[in-house]
Amino acid sequence: MITIRDLRKTFNAGTANEVRPLRGVNLEVKEGDFVTIIGTNGSGKSSLLNAVAGKFLPDSGSILIGGEDVTRKWDWQRARHIARVFQNPFTGTAPDMTIAENLHIAWLRGRTHYPRLGLNAGRRSAYREQVRQLEMQLEDRLDNVIGTLSGGQRQALTLLMAVLSQPKVLLLDEHTAALDPKTAAQVIKLTRRFVEKDRLTTLMVTHSMQQALELGNRTIMMNAGQIIEDIPLEEKRHHTVEDLLDKFAELRKTEQLTEEMLESLRREYA
Repeated sequence: MITIRDLRKTFNAGTANEVRPLRGVNLEVKEGDFVTIIGTNGSGKSSLLNAVAGKFLPDSGSILIGGEDVTRKWDWQRARHIARVFQNPFTGTAPDMTIAENLHIAWLRGRTHYPRLGLNAGRRSAYREQVRQLEMQLEDRLDNVIGTLSGGQRQALTLLMAVLSQPKVLLLDEHTAALDPKTAAQVIKLTRRFVEKDRLTTLMVTHSMQQALELGNRTIMMNAGQIIEDIPLEEKRHHTVEDLLDKFAELRKTEQLTEEMLESLRREYA
């Protein structure tokens, strides 16, 4: 489904602010794979998702999605096949529109040709049942303006909107990081349910090592713009959070990470 070859990107090249977030990334993601991504700050995790989404064009390398070369295509040219949920709960919805209107826009997005179909009783009934899955008592509030909802409710709706049209690729960029623990657990529960139900090809960046181990069939670890570990399902089942922290400790030996950075990692992935 996703084939990435020798992907490289440098920002502000030749200046004091030069950053090289991607330094020859190679990744093969099969259809239906659910890949969690971990790494230190600045390791290239979000840059990898941005590259797949088309937020920027790489300096070199290639990206294929479903066999189509999208390397030189921008995000709006890939949008029909890619859905994304960001860390900020307020990013993925139109705050001045109702829950039903937001869902309707998401449903229309997956259509090759927009049908001339209003928000009729049939569509509202379908949305009510889909919202019921969120278990947030929103199914009878479809006419509520979405900007009046809590961050957790909006993030759950954003996730539902992302999967509504069954995209080829689902990108989750630390989508529970800004939520309280209870709501985060509910959104993770929904994530697992939606991805497994439709076998969505998914890349999920997370700062929770527990999430990385519990979700998906693969975990990749990034460092300095490269993938340094690719842990398949069988190995994941035998790994613990401490095992992953030990891998970061090994990096410290080879790349001289400071004790302060290592302690920061432990807090970050606690």
